[in-house]
Amino acid sequence: MPGLAAVTGGTGFLGRYIVTALTAAGWRVRLLARRPASHPQLSGMPLELVPGDLSNPSALAALVDGAEIVIHAAGLIKASSPGQFRTVNVEGTANLATAICGGHSRARVLLVSSLAAREPQLSAYAATKRAGEERLRAILGPGSDWTIVRPGVIYGPWDRETLAIFRGAAVRVVPRPRVPNARIALIHASDAAAAIVTLAARGPAGAVLELADERIEGYTWDDIISAAEAALSRRLIGLPLPAPVLRTAALLNVGAAWLMNRPPMLTPGKVREMLHADWGSTLDRQPARELWRPAIGLARGLRDTLSWYRDRHLPPGEEMRPGARTSSSN
Repeated sequence: MPGLAAVTGGTGFLGRYIVTALTAAGWRVRLLARRPASHPQLSGMPLELVPGDLSNPSALAALVDGAEIVIHAAGLIKASSPGQFRTVNVEGTANLATAICGGHSRARVLLVSSLAAREPQLSAYAATKRAGEERLRAILGPGSDWTIVRPGVIYGPWDRETLAIFRGAAVRVVPRPRVPNARIALIHASDAAAAIVTLAARGPAGAVLELADERIEGYTWDDIISAAEAALSRRLIGLPLPAPVLRTAALLNVGAAWLMNRPPMLTPGKVREMLHADWGSTLDRQPARELWRPAIGLARGLRDTLSWYRDRHLPPGEEMRPGARTSSSN
């Protein structure tokens, strides 16, 4: 019978799917959270909350106390500076690993990293995801029971970041990087969460694994646009953007974000990630199929996401009307 699972990042997009999967599997779930877990996806779940964040040693000690598994899903995907990425993605991970060792915990540890960690030279985000992996391994020490997973691009209901492809359909144009032969591994959030929960409980110790859907080698931009066309039942035009245009847009976005005092999503580092051609995976990097295999392909996944978008945000028939207002938030 599953016991106690300690989770960081449980109130984020992927984290909420992980908590749902843990609860469905019978785990008792304890969350590290800076604020109440009030999201609709977590409504009604018997969750134990530990107030605090990754900089708080006493909160981290309380989080991992008595846990059988620890899933570290917290991390920054956008920040105003490399230092902010490092504080959370590296030092926060180190603080958690130190708390596990300090409490002499025998918990299995699963770190949710990113495919970006394969290419740490591309961006501050990628560099800190790789450094976080290395710090975890160094602090837990040789022979410790940890698994690292690197998911591809995660999408699904409740995600706003990847809905740009649907919003672009309002004018039937989907901007994309001009990268010949690019491959992008994708995975639905439900599949990613199922893999993470399975691997946290009985994954191979000391393994770094990638997560992708049934198309392990990844999708081309044409594949993605075609799947979006099928979900939307309308023709779309892919607009390849050359590298100089993307770099200029990133600089403008960074400047606008600085003026508005918020972290930018599109940065020069993010553009380097976008222009990198190989974000696919291979079967030998995936979990053993007897442990886990993906259930949701891109066509179904995009239909699910679009259905959620229509149901939660806009009346049917208006989902692509330019300038329409949304009625709820993520």
